[in-house]
Amino acid sequence: MEDIEHIQKEMKLIDGKGRRLDGRKPDELRPVRIEAGVLRRADGSAYMEWGGNKVLAAVYGPREAHPRHLQDPARALVQCRYNMAPFSVTDRKRPGPDRRSVEISKVISEAFSSVVFKEQFPRTSVDIFIEVLQADAGTRCAGLTAASVALADAGVPMRDLVASCASGKIDGVVCLDLNKDEDNFGDADCPMAVIPRTGEIVLLQMDGHLTYDEFQKAMSLSLGAAQRLYELQRDALRRRYAVTLQDILKESPPAPMVAGPAESEPELPAEDDFGSEGI
Repeated sequence: MEDIEHIQKEMKLIDGKGRRLDGRKPDELRPVRIEAGVLRRADGSAYMEWGGNKVLAAVYGPREAHPRHLQDPARALVQCRYNMAPFSVTDRKRPGPDRRSVEISKVISEAFSSVVFKEQFPRTSVDIFIEVLQADAGTRCAGLTAASVALADAGVPMRDLVASCASGKIDGVVCLDLNKDEDNFGDADCPMAVIPRTGEIVLLQMDGHLTYDEFQKAMSLSLGAAQRLYELQRDALRRRYAVTLQDILKESPPAPMVAGPAESEPELPAEDDFGSEGI
């Protein structure tokens, strides 16, 4: 324990030029890449790389809720299962759910429950699966952001996409999007999720201590990052469903051939040429 405290005191997370361990400024995001529709068997899916995080999200439903006693006759049930693969961290994680994954699954379910139009699908369940393949801090934010794209890919009606990002305090400086070392040895971490179109916050947690002014700055950084993530989410869906003129021409059936004058059917003789009984 003493060794850990010694390391924490000696490690400098921000240098004299205001740069962090990975060279970022305090208000910079890590590189983000989002792809939609990566799984064929799921109704909707998304893959996300966010710094060192690699997260896969899949959505099934709306489908009949099981077991039946969970069915709500007035609305759908939004369920989430967040899981970290055993190989996602440096030290092998014990397989199966733990207290942390159960807590994250619950808060993500609640976040999407306020966004999905549940009243349109009574007695059903919308099942969200988030699998963390590689972890580097901020996995709940990455998982929630990817799951939002997967829900849209599945065609689940929502008020809007949900974007999530975390801010925190390291070496007394409020910074955006903490990485693993900053999360482990920093002073505070504050993940949040927002509906960008309305500005409504659907998830807000904090680990550590922030003053009122520090909290306001952290929220400002996270909200600004959420708008950037929102554009990346929309861009991923555009690439997934974009249709060019060439694609339309390839899929459209060939135009029917019109017979020319030489191929036209001969005209039948008038009835008078064959008497009153015709042909």
